[in-house]
Amino acid sequence: MANVNLQQGGEEALEKLLEEYQIVQEQLKAYASLIDQLQTQKEEMERAKQEIQNSNGKVYLSVGGIIVETTKEKALEDLNNRSEMNNLRLSTTSKQYNELKNKEKEISSKITELYKQQ
Repeated sequence: MANVNLQQGGEEALEKLLEEYQIVQEQLKAYASLIDQLQTQKEEMERAKQEIQNSNGKVYLSVGGIIVETTKEKALEDLNNRSEMNNLRLSTTSKQYNELKNKEKEISSKITELYKQQ
């Protein structure tokens, strides 16, 4: 975050904080969108696992644009690996989102403080 002395350069400091606040807002939107995508993928993988576990017929797996027949065990193993990676990304992204949210609150309070000083 920009080092802003709240006592000096009021307008310039406020302008820098407002720019930084806007950037953080845009980053928050991007992270929120990514979290939504990862949540959707997580739900889709859970449904796919259930379908595979309940299936009695053949199971197919998409590998690099090609669909191949596989066993239920291998398909579940693949889904579990992909789920694990997805959960890791979701956890990391959520943590980054929360850190940005805290930064947003901090900037917002500094902006409010500068407005009060003017």
